[in-house]
Amino acid sequence: MLTNLTIALDMMGGDYGPRSSIPAAILAVEKYPNLTLLLCGNEAVLRQALSQAKKINHPRLIIKHCDEVVTNNCEPAHALRNKRKSSMRISLDLVKSGQAQACVSSGNTGALLSMAHYVLKMLPGIKRPALITSMPTEKKQPVYLLDLGANVLCDPETLFQFAIMGSIVAGESLDKENPKVSLLNIGAEDIKGHEGIKQAAKLMSECSYLNYQGYCEGSDIFSGKSDVIVCEGFVGNIALKTCEGIAKLIMLKFTKALKKHFFYKVLAFLLRPVIKKLYKKVNPDQYNGASLVGLRGIVVKSHGNASNKAFLAAIDEAVREVNRRIPEKIQTAFKKMSDVEETSIS
Repeated sequence: MLTNLTIALDMMGGDYGPRSSIPAAILAVEKYPNLTLLLCGNEAVLRQALSQAKKINHPRLIIKHCDEVVTNNCEPAHALRNKRKSSMRISLDLVKSGQAQACVSSGNTGALLSMAHYVLKMLPGIKRPALITSMPTEKKQPVYLLDLGANVLCDPETLFQFAIMGSIVAGESLDKENPKVSLLNIGAEDIKGHEGIKQAAKLMSECSYLNYQGYCEGSDIFSGKSDVIVCEGFVGNIALKTCEGIAKLIMLKFTKALKKHFFYKVLAFLLRPVIKKLYKKVNPDQYNGASLVGLRGIVVKSHGNASNKAFLAAIDEAVREVNRRIPEKIQTAFKKMSDVEETSIS
């Protein structure tokens, strides 16, 4: 674990901006005595928020003034060309320059992906970055799902690379030497799926670096049978938001039960500890913070509507990634694979 950590925060992004990012930042520096946060955003707004929280002179909350904000409806190409002084861009620039070891943003996903790709560049040998996060399962350990929307469509080689990166992230997070990797498909049989999925499966099954388990279906995501599940971004994003919807449905049904007949009120009261425990397990807030892997730096994407606790969870994820040195380990793995390929060819 590193002695000192410095993380840049895009304070103005997302639906709530400083209303969620300021309380989360304060909680983070209280939680991590070795953490310094670079707060990127409008200085006047941030100073007022910190003053109201009586943290204006906190030595580990440092404001970095930014003139611009990337809004949720801003086109990625426009943001890349015209928002160089935005809180999102400055956060990434601080990582590139080495002033920060990671950045966290709840801002426009497309803009963040474009900017991160342009500013930080890809690690050698990797075609595309991927969004990865952990999701709850029936077992104690979570499952890591990627891609969550960075790449809507993926060719077989890209899916194969996602499997390698996902295996490294899961291995470090779960302390496993050979995490089980599966490929999400419409069925578990070898004949199922389109040709691209079948080609990706072939690449994964032939790779000695992967503990490839074969196809898995959507119903297996939360079973705990796999440590890593690989899919295209279109599919992964739907799966992630389905999980969030289930969590909200559980609490909605529980709340409605309290308002019904006396019998339901009694039943709901008796089941309250069980429901709360279940909700805590699937609560989207604690799983907030998808890492953008494959880049020459650590970038964590928070939900746009993240609450204080959710944004704190994204900061937690950034701290873990810095301590685990994920980009370095991904680069090492791909270099080893490249060296083996060159040796076999020669």
